[in-house]
Amino acid sequence: MYSLKQINEAIRSDPAAFAQECDELFAKKVENAAKKIADHRAESHIILLSGPSGSGKTTTALKIEERLEEMGIETHTVSMDNYFNTIDPDTAPRNREGAIDYESPFCLDINLLNQHFAMLDRGELIHIPKYEFARQMRSDIFAQPMCLGKDEMAIFEGIHALNDIIVGKNPKAFKLYIAARSNIRDEDGSIIFDKSWIRLCRRIVRDFKFRGSDAAFTLKMWENVRRGERLYISPYKENADIMFDSSLALSVSALKPFVMPLLEEIPRGKYKVVEDILKGLEKIEPLDEKYIPAKSLSREFIGGSPYDNH
Repeated sequence: MYSLKQINEAIRSDPAAFAQECDELFAKKVENAAKKIADHRAESHIILLSGPSGSGKTTTALKIEERLEEMGIETHTVSMDNYFNTIDPDTAPRNREGAIDYESPFCLDINLLNQHFAMLDRGELIHIPKYEFARQMRSDIFAQPMCLGKDEMAIFEGIHALNDIIVGKNPKAFKLYIAARSNIRDEDGSIIFDKSWIRLCRRIVRDFKFRGSDAAFTLKMWENVRRGERLYISPYKENADIMFDSSLALSVSALKPFVMPLLEEIPRGKYKVVEDILKGLEKIEPLDEKYIPAKSLSREFIGGSPYDNH
């Protein structure tokens, strides 16, 4: 839980110091995880990192990779999105309405993933496929070779990384779960900004920044994304060895200058969640982007991160 009063006072008095403190607190979580992973590497070369959309999986994975590298452990980060199957309407998983269920773990090539994990732990060479989202198909032409040495590790990050169909075949892998887990509360204890709104705002800003999509596009998909989380992600978070809270104290303040104009374009009354978010944003001080460190988790969503081109 974060205090609205403390956030606003910190931003008004010294926004640079506030942003730096938030970044350092998250760095301590990364440090703790990296140490535990390093101690575990004799058990498995595989690190599985999961979390719902908008949690900051990519930045967290790359931060852990950096810290492990500093400890002398060569580490590679792989997006599990590359293991999506080429969409075949005849065999693709379907939801209750009969539409293709893109949130289902069975959109992934689970057999190939598990095969690759086993091969990496044996020190064998694999070829990581490349999924082309524009064409909705997997390409083996651009496959990347990988072979792990005795002290090397690989982080596989994706929303389904902790699902039983993966963890069950790889019980010795080190497992992490990341999600926004803290609300912002007023002095009377009432919730000003719900933790789930943080992820939605992150998605809205990221979709606009990196895909050119408006808020209406993200909101239209959001309920289906949330349904997928309830079915396929949240039930497996207890498989994690470590859980991260990615709702930094600065998260909403950093998003406000970007997300508020996008939400204000939505017709009033169309989405209750938009009305609730705007009401909450009005009470929270914005944080100027110039104060946010280059490698801050928030940069994954607002841009300007050195990790953007990873």
